[in-house]
Amino acid sequence: MKLKIRLTYFLVVLFFGKSFGTSNSNPGREGDKMIAPTRTELIEPIHKAQFRSESCPQRIQGGNPRVVNGFLQFDGAMDGNRQVDPQIAVGGGYVFHGTNSGLTIYDKAGNYIDGVSQKCFNNGIDPKIFFDPHNQVFGFDLWVYWDSLKVKPVNIAISETNDPRGAWNIYPVPAPEGRDGGGIGYSKKWIGYSFPGGDDQTFVMKMSKAKAGKPATVYHFAGNLGHPVFTQDDIEDLYFFKIRGTDFIITRVTEGDNGTPVCEQVSAQAHGLKYINYPPKSPQKNTDQVTSSGDRNPKNLVLQSGYIWFSQAVDCNGRSAVQWHQIKTDGTIVQTGLISNRHSNYIQTTIAVNRNNDVLVGFQETNSEMFISPRMAFRYADDPPGQLRDIIKLGEGKGATNGTAWGDYSGSAIDGDNLTDLWTIQSIASKEGKGETVIVKVPFR
Repeated sequence: MKLKIRLTYFLVVLFFGKSFGTSNSNPGREGDKMIAPTRTELIEPIHKAQFRSESCPQRIQGGNPRVVNGFLQFDGAMDGNRQVDPQIAVGGGYVFHGTNSGLTIYDKAGNYIDGVSQKCFNNGIDPKIFFDPHNQVFGFDLWVYWDSLKVKPVNIAISETNDPRGAWNIYPVPAPEGRDGGGIGYSKKWIGYSFPGGDDQTFVMKMSKAKAGKPATVYHFAGNLGHPVFTQDDIEDLYFFKIRGTDFIITRVTEGDNGTPVCEQVSAQAHGLKYINYPPKSPQKNTDQVTSSGDRNPKNLVLQSGYIWFSQAVDCNGRSAVQWHQIKTDGTIVQTGLISNRHSNYIQTTIAVNRNNDVLVGFQETNSEMFISPRMAFRYADDPPGQLRDIIKLGEGKGATNGTAWGDYSGSAIDGDNLTDLWTIQSIASKEGKGETVIVKVPFR
């Protein structure tokens, strides 16, 4: 019996080209060991010949380009409730925008082009959107939790070109024990997705298959590797990041010798940060109703110039503040900045970084004397470490929300055409306390 076990282990090691450890809730490196997927499945795509068809009515939202505080601004979706979940990606000459209500395309001058309901992409909510400059495609996910078969598919949609008006391929990946709160990422080779719930909470698939609209093998990993990273660097490996207690945990998925992905934990480094706890809920004007401030766990991360960048909402002396970081892939912090005010609250943040390492941080502001309002701040790479320039106001909220929920995300993104300009989308409270959105371009030299 022992001989049979040893022979089986030898054959598995020979097959993968590297050894691997036992899958567990904290997958990663054990010495020089690599973790293999727990299971695979082949997913047939749903092919859409174009973004909008006769069966998909046009959804008209936003536009109205203008200049606000010296920056091009235009409206995104205006039909949200409190949970708007706004996201954008920029490339191919287009701004691609998603919310819980649907998907919209604008040109980069801020003019509306086209729009559809998310039902036209096999349904779902909570879109997370990216533009992959390596493969020149857009991608996003939609999570379906209410389907009658209880397979809860995560619909991964990838465009075939950099024109979002054209063909798309949708891969419904079952996640039967999954829960809301997933994150998507990409590299030159991989698409990655992680979500809470169940035993296998992370999967990857090859970008080349999705772009071509071919049946794609989905590789599932045990536990949760963390939030997948937007890999702007020209590499094939895909990184995942999570905060666990006092540590930053970084895991990498790479291709094994036989083409099958394997993962390794590359670092588990104590961050040593003073502010790391979840932010408290934040007040609004003219109401006792407080609102969600966001999450200490980052909602988007970027790999740029060999560094991982992210922002987060944290508790700073009893108020919500925005904190941002540049870290090495071994978890060592290069620089950290804090946006805080003892008289106000900064909530719901995302980050964008360009090829020159210029940084844009998007977020919102609220306090007992104002309604939820969009904000941003940026820095040039040669500015003093840890410092952003002055906060820029992108509009003023007009009413109070009537519930704790206030979206899950703001959105910030690089311009995938020039890899220099940065963009952000932020929610703004309407007179009725609903979530409207503004999209802003920040040009860099």
